[in-house]
Amino acid sequence: MIRLSACLAALVLASCASPGASTTPTTPVAQAEDPYLWLEEVEGERALAWVEQQNARSLPVLENDARYQGLLNAALEVAQSRDRLATGQVRGGYLYNFWQDPDHVRGIWRRTRLADYAANRPRWETVLDIDALARTENANWVYQGADCDPSGTRCMISLSNGGLDASTDREFDLTTRRFVDGGFVVPEAKSNLGWLDRDTLLVATNWGEGSLTESGYPFVLKAWRRGTPLSSATEIMRGEASDVSISVSTFEDESGDHIAIAVEGETFFETVYSLISAEGPVRITLPRKSTIHDFFNDRLIVTLEEAWTIGGQTYPSGSLLALPLSHATLAAPRIEVVFTPNARQSIEDVEATRDAILVAGFDNVRGRLQRFTFSGGQWRGEQIALPPTGVVSLAGASTSESQAFATFEDFLTPPTLYALNGARAASVRSLPAQFDASPYVTEQFEATSADGTRVPYFVVRRRDTPMSGQNPTLLYAYGGFQLSQTPSYNAYIGRLWLDQGGTYVLANIRGGGEFGPDWHAAGLLTNRQRIYDDFYAVERDLVERRITSPRRLGISGRSNGGLLMGVMLNQHPEMVNAAIIGSPLLDMLRYDQLLAGASWVGEYGSPNVPEQRAFLEQITAYQNLRPGENFPTVFIYTSTKDDRVHPGHARKYGARLEELGVPFLYYENTDGGHSANANLREAARRRTLEYMYLTQQLID
Repeated sequence: MIRLSACLAALVLASCASPGASTTPTTPVAQAEDPYLWLEEVEGERALAWVEQQNARSLPVLENDARYQGLLNAALEVAQSRDRLATGQVRGGYLYNFWQDPDHVRGIWRRTRLADYAANRPRWETVLDIDALARTENANWVYQGADCDPSGTRCMISLSNGGLDASTDREFDLTTRRFVDGGFVVPEAKSNLGWLDRDTLLVATNWGEGSLTESGYPFVLKAWRRGTPLSSATEIMRGEASDVSISVSTFEDESGDHIAIAVEGETFFETVYSLISAEGPVRITLPRKSTIHDFFNDRLIVTLEEAWTIGGQTYPSGSLLALPLSHATLAAPRIEVVFTPNARQSIEDVEATRDAILVAGFDNVRGRLQRFTFSGGQWRGEQIALPPTGVVSLAGASTSESQAFATFEDFLTPPTLYALNGARAASVRSLPAQFDASPYVTEQFEATSADGTRVPYFVVRRRDTPMSGQNPTLLYAYGGFQLSQTPSYNAYIGRLWLDQGGTYVLANIRGGGEFGPDWHAAGLLTNRQRIYDDFYAVERDLVERRITSPRRLGISGRSNGGLLMGVMLNQHPEMVNAAIIGSPLLDMLRYDQLLAGASWVGEYGSPNVPEQRAFLEQITAYQNLRPGENFPTVFIYTSTKDDRVHPGHARKYGARLEELGVPFLYYENTDGGHSANANLREAARRRTLEYMYLTQQLID
């Protein structure tokens, strides 16, 4: 356990003395052959034996604690509660929803008529029972979504083996509620599909040797006609092996016009769009950092992730634009500005109804919902009145319907479903509380990072919490891929942490999208130290406000957030006494060679580019792991079936700690994919393990 409250020695005092000082390591890691490469063999006998040994060693430490069963019971109540909002897709007069509960552990895909749903009187019809299907076929199916044809009667159902990103896609008839005999079937792969018409499927999949990118995704798009073998599909577009992927998006506007757009991901953030026409794909005139959200009033609705200068005019990063389809492929298209956020605003989601564009976003990380209409050649916007303290999310919209749905929630307020009719929002259903929020309060503070940037963060605590510096506190952050961290209701946090005497903190550090694309871009590539400086600034601010102390502070992050944890443990171990490292990236010198890692070069940089490698050598958590005697006992978790972030990252980090004689806890679920949540029971178990660990490290 860590005890570095005085920074231990003069060497560390230099970094503790000035909160404004950046702490980038200056000495690149020495290169040596990796002794733990064998742990990258996902199903290797030796590797799985190591996993079994670590699970057998670690789980009893947590599960044999007398408090564990009580926490697990609470977690199961949360996971299996039927008091959840059934949101989903609006289509053809129905709302479609995927639902899991104790009776449907794998889940059911179901629907209800839109009018009944809006009146809070849903009459659900089961469309597809995944539990029954898995039993019938003796398969470990996990539902991953459905994509339906323009008529709305045939859908491609994506089914994953145990939660892998790779899926098997099979054609399903909504009328008969059966898979179509002799219908479209795309074998297991990281495929992407879209309907050109009822009898033509656009398919990007594994076509055999030489058809996948370095990231393991397809780069060849073909058209597959009904009644013919998949092998006879006609190529319509080909990217490059160096791309991230090629995929297809389909849209319908309010008049029923159906379009298909090929999406060539040159990097994770740079995309070339092409309209698929009878003559073949035609490139759409857009900057590479942009996103097409919808098709409305014969216009493509687009957000910019970078400033765009065209036709003598510059459109700021973060802008929401409309491009008439008839102009979209011209060298100088007509561009209409729908909305331009300011520096402290963001756009999170955009969806079209029959009558308007709905835009959900943030204003200083507080939820906002706007509605934009087009008439007389002008776009007009208005704000839809919803509570301003949390997060507003779109929860069902379609260009075939005027009505849409949204939800509101905050840290202490369970989600409420609203029906949107024009600019009016009517409450449909509010969920009952899953924990008593009356003792708690939410506050928003700002820390000052090394370069003077103001970094907001939220604190959820008991109202009567003394500012003594002794409050057990969990700090969570992500800091990457323009993913915003939102003030959302989380009953696991309420039941398993706040109710146990803990304080919860959510940091909105750079790398996310809370203030738009520029907030993300500020931490890209070799600028990534800003993200870590932001997190350190929040840690220090929590201590300076006497909310907590290093003895009582724990940190948590998963995936890219797992990398954040690894870096912070190397740079500032003196600040914490616990760290949860979930499904992490940790070996940043090999990440691009593992599973989907090559697709993230646009975020982290390439180990093959000298300047970028030099920076990666400074931050790579695995190779730089040199814990001192006060390094905290960390909790690492991953999944064997994670085919996005390779479990080898977590395994090798654990093996290195073991080699160094540093105590740690390790849990690898053999199911569940990247989210490590194959089913509700496993989701509850994983969270119980996390909070049992935090209780032992921070409360005891």
